[in-house]
Amino acid sequence: MPTLQMGSNPVEVMVPRAGGGARPTAGAIAELQAVRKIYYKPDGSIMAEALRGVDIAIPKGQYVAVMGASGSGKSTLMNIVGCLDRPTTGAYLLDGRDCAKMGDEELSGFRGRKIGFVFQAFNLIPELTIEENVEVPLFYQAVPKAVRRKRAIDKLTLVGLDHRLGHRPSELSGGQMQRVAIARALVTEPVVLLADEPTGNLDSATGEAILEVIEGLHKGGMTIIIVTHDDRISRRCQRVVRLADGLVERDWMVEKA
Repeated sequence: MPTLQMGSNPVEVMVPRAGGGARPTAGAIAELQAVRKIYYKPDGSIMAEALRGVDIAIPKGQYVAVMGASGSGKSTLMNIVGCLDRPTTGAYLLDGRDCAKMGDEELSGFRGRKIGFVFQAFNLIPELTIEENVEVPLFYQAVPKAVRRKRAIDKLTLVGLDHRLGHRPSELSGGQMQRVAIARALVTEPVVLLADEPTGNLDSATGEAILEVIEGLHKGGMTIIIVTHDDRISRRCQRVVRLADGLVERDWMVEKA
């Protein structure tokens, strides 16, 4: 039976799935299978059903835009894809593993190795140099210092910031700070890069440059999922998934001119 934690905040009830475990679709690096996410009131009644049975399979190397109005379930979906939350029912498979079956500690470590996050806010630590900022995820993985530094410099070079080594975030432009954030997301060699409105805090010219960096990563084989409200950005992707009322309203491949 599901357990219910009483309190003033919305309560999630985790319902075990029947059957012998989910199997990934061939070629999929990230896959949601009949995913539902329900939030409950303290009395056990449903407060909100954020996702109502979502099926999405994302092949390795695909560049996908996720869109939807406020309340569509977009944020909930991305939290599940990023292993920050779990489905109430259904399965989420990342690199062949069912994340819903992992304990908290295992899921945290798995997320750190498999997902690279890029946010609208750069979330850099002002007291650290850009190399030290990029090293942070590797520090928590107990990677030796010399290896951390080399990998950080390699990723900063990849995003065009090798000439800014030794600088702190306050000495960089907004576009440069976002490049540092991208380098930090890449330093663990993730299987998926998850970008949440990565150009939202940038002017149009700087945003264009950041999109070119992201597109370069995709051309290099990276699987990228980008959350955006901008149709101009979505048209640059290979595929667009639009959510409405907790369901996939439309899922289509973008025709390139």
